[in-house]
Order: sequence, then structure tokens, then C-alpha cells
Amino acid sequence: MKRAELCKVADIQLLAHGLYKLKIEASDVAVSARPGQFVHIRIPGDKSRLLRRPISIYDAYHEEGNIEIVFQVVGEGTRILSAVKPGDLLDVLGPLGNGFTIPKDTRHLFIVGGGCGVAPIKFAASKFNHTRSTCFVGFKNRDAVYGLQEFKKSCDRLLVATEDGSIGYKGMVTEVLEDELKQNSPDLMLACGPVPMLKVIQQMAEQFDVPCQLLLEERMGCGIGACMTCVCAVRAGEDYAYKRVCKDGPVFWSREVILGETANEC
Repeated sequence: MKRAELCKVADIQLLAHGLYKLKIEASDVAVSARPGQFVHIRIPGDKSRLLRRPISIYDAYHEEGNIEIVFQVVGEGTRILSAVKPGDLLDVLGPLGNGFTIPKDTRHLFIVGGGCGVAPIKFAASKFNHTRSTCFVGFKNRDAVYGLQEFKKSCDRLLVATEDGSIGYKGMVTEVLEDELKQNSPDLMLACGPVPMLKVIQQMAEQFDVPCQLLLEERMGCGIGACMTCVCAVRAGEDYAYKRVCKDGPVFWSREVILGETANEC
């Protein structure tokens, strides 16, 4: 079982409105982390917030012994997290979850992230840079854009979309993805984003017959599969069953997961 450790904050940056990148000195996590995994974080002494916050790993640096996470301030817990300073301590549990799996014969990857799902796929882009990759990232507008230079260093090709057209293509990132799928067939797609976006990508994966892994972001209690608060529905023959996003996921094959079939809309 993973053990929680007190880890020191190395740096914190404001990336966009309400969006922060946090670098944490966590050597054990950095060495073993895989793209698609996450950490569970709690601020020591914050008795008002008993539950940890699950946050995907943005990147991991083995030599430095650091990990980076990116999070949006959406409530009191993340507001408190955004106020930490270098030298502060965080209670970190991880890495957790299964992560993405890339077959050895994969020659071309499509890596797709939209909105809240851009941060979790950056680790995949940098870790799997030995494989030819096309990255697709979608944002609401110019003010929400971040990380493009980092993606450019990792991807062979980067396609950017904003809903208002202020940067890159105008429209949804799934529209850009569909245009590319009509011209190129990757060996594998990796995707993360809001459920409506993942549903569209799930349909495209079936339509274009491309294997696809989806990273689900879900509210969690324990993060280790004990509390069963983050279950999602998966196909089981002609029926369906439930799996735990934190333990069995958060990455699932698109052909198995039934999106939006739980109370939590996983």
C-alpha cells in the first residue's frame, strides 16, 4: 500500500486565471510515477478539509526528485492550496491509479486534452516522446491557454483550438481531432477532458476503429479503492459492472467504459 509522506513545496506559479502549477519535492513519487497517475494531497493542520484532493501529475523529474501538478481553484480546499509558499509542507499520497499503457509497437500517438483535461496529458506527451505524437489541446479562450511551449518540446506536432478562435483553430478540439482522423490513422489515442468531450472521442474511436484510452477525473474520497465513492460503469458482456476510478482507473479503454452512467457522471 502507498504511504503518505510530508513533501516540501519547491515552487508555485500562476498559469492563468485561477490556475496554478505547483512543484513538489517528492522523490519517491517522481521515480515511480507514470503518465495518467495522480497524487492525493492534504495540507497538514488544515482540519477544516479532512478529505485529500486528487490531482493528476503534470510531469515528473526523476533526477531532480520533483513532480509538478496543475490545479484550478474551484473551492475552499484548492483556494488554500493555491496560497502555499516554497518551503511549506504538503501531505502527499501517491502515485495512485493505473496510468496509460503504450504497446511497444506503437508508432504514432494522438494525445488529446480539453479544458481541465489538458494538464493530465502533458506527462504523457513528455514521457512517450520516443514515439511519434500529435497533440491536440483545447481551451475556452486565450486567457485560459497555458503550457504550449512545454507541449511543443514534447510533441512532433501540436494543434491548438480555442472556442472563440483567439488562438489556433476556432471551435472545439474534437472538431480538429475529427479532421485529422479523416486523414491520418494513429495506432493509439489517449484523451482526458470533460465527460461530453470524452463521449465524442469515444464515438470517434469506434467510428475510425482506433484503440483509445480515456483518463477520467472524478471526485474521490480515499483514493485507494476502499470507500467506493468514485465508481464508474463498465461493460461486462451483455451487462455492466462497476469499477473504481481511483484504483481500477483512472485510465480505461474507451470500448469498456460507459460514460455518465453513475450518479457522479464519471
